[in-house]
Amino acid sequence: MNFDAIEPADVTLGFHRDGERVGSIYNDDGTGRTMARVTTAGDSPDFIGVEVPKEFVEEVLDAATEAGRVTDEAAANGYRIRVL
Repeated sequence: MNFDAIEPADVTLGFHRDGERVGSIYNDDGTGRTMARVTTAGDSPDFIGVEVPKEFVEEVLDAATEAGRVTDEAAANGYRIRVL
């Protein structure tokens, strides 16, 4: 997935490209599972959902923060505390 910004929220990281949401990583209903949801392109978009390790999520968030692609660093820190 290509993205140019990550928008952190309470327990979700929203991935955006050209102002459109193209996917997300979220905590699955308060369980220990962390899921990624990727929106597919096309006239009738669908999505693919997979479980991802929290270590992977942390690496993605760290890299996006270092690259200046996180929309709100304070919200990202809150996400780290609640989810990671």
